[in-house]
Amino acid sequence: MLLSITTTHRPATDLGFLLAKHPDRLQTFALGFGEAHIVYPEATAERCTAALILDLDPIALVRGRPVAGRNGEGATAGPLASYVNDRPYVASSFLSVAISRVLGSALAGRASARPELAVADLPFTATLGPVRVRGGVAVIERLFGPLGYTVTVEPVASGDGGTAPRLWMLTLAATTRLQALLSHLYVLIPVLDDDKHYWIATDEVEKLLRHGEGWLVTHPDREFIARRYLRRGPRLALQALDRLAALDNLPDSNSAMAAEPDPAPSLAEEPPSLNEYRHQTVLRVLLKAGATSVLDLGCGEGKLLRLLLHENSFRKIIGTDLSLATLEIARERLNLDRVSDTQRERLTLLQSSLTYRDRRLAGFDAAALVEVIEHIDPDRIPAFEWAVFGNARPRTVVLTTPNREWNATIPALADGRLRHRDHRFEWTREEFAAWTVRVGAAFGYHRKTEGIGEPHPEFGCPTQMAVFQCR
Repeated sequence: MLLSITTTHRPATDLGFLLAKHPDRLQTFALGFGEAHIVYPEATAERCTAALILDLDPIALVRGRPVAGRNGEGATAGPLASYVNDRPYVASSFLSVAISRVLGSALAGRASARPELAVADLPFTATLGPVRVRGGVAVIERLFGPLGYTVTVEPVASGDGGTAPRLWMLTLAATTRLQALLSHLYVLIPVLDDDKHYWIATDEVEKLLRHGEGWLVTHPDREFIARRYLRRGPRLALQALDRLAALDNLPDSNSAMAAEPDPAPSLAEEPPSLNEYRHQTVLRVLLKAGATSVLDLGCGEGKLLRLLLHENSFRKIIGTDLSLATLEIARERLNLDRVSDTQRERLTLLQSSLTYRDRRLAGFDAAALVEVIEHIDPDRIPAFEWAVFGNARPRTVVLTTPNREWNATIPALADGRLRHRDHRFEWTREEFAAWTVRVGAAFGYHRKTEGIGEPHPEFGCPTQMAVFQCR
């Protein structure tokens, strides 16, 4: 089975940095079910193609564990079918595993040598096949069309009597991040095939949500995807759908989901103490407000949560983030598996989106949003406002965001670039003040703004903060 990825980005050989695989080398990786090879059929400045070739060993498959299958195509059909089936030849969950193990850094969105490439939308064409599709071309269109791909399919083999194609070569073209392309393939290849070569366990739900992050919740066929991906675990599919539903409660749920903070590299170094001072300032505001229940919305890896836990006056704390991986990092850094039961009961970590209503977040005394709003697409800000100020509606909201004017003090940002690669925008002091006035009036909050950090005589403080309190 074959997966090839082509780009015409200039220079196209940057694909080698994205995949962490050198175009001049043939690389082979041993897997438990065979071997995976990475080769570049072409590598020029104008066009570069990397091919992942998966060579399965049918004998090793049978000796290791039964090969799943249907209709005489796997171990369930008898001893001979364990050796004679389509598993070594069609794109299946074996290929998804190979993507994860061989292209793991690209799948995770990392490109250590050229990090800017990992977050860039680049032109890609992926060719996959042969792929068996239960449901035919209509299923391919249903799965990949809503994700923005131009889809081309060509029949490879026919079924009984040569009347209906059974196997296809699939080509997808889009301008997107490589991580997004690989995540779509990782999840949807076994959905197309409608089978998996291993038994489903609870960790498969986490895999689905992790690799479906940012796109699965808004996909019109997410239920179809979840049930096929977790085909042998119907209860797990229901769990996955419940967790997706928790992220999708607004009426305009088909709108694109806003991006949340991620660990993409910053373009400018802040003063060493600014991040700490920012969190300490927010903590003082929360204490002054007399809050006993606090939301840390977009909590990231848990820096503010650690400060909140050290204050016994905060009896109930919830940290939210869209990224399950980030929440796991927060859990580890906060040592939640080793703290006392009393401390553990005070803190809950939840996967939740800042632009979708979440009933679990209602009724709290205060909410903190530290360097979060600038990661949200501008057209999703109204949904953010409604989710936080309209639905969750804490009595006090503390929000910090960069002051774009201060960027002029950083040589690397002199050309107008933003402070972080994932920032969708940054407000001037006047723009921020205008936004806080509008939101306060719309939702019934008093508001005040102030700066955080050493002020510049002309450009102000590096961070601006707004404190909203219910009237």
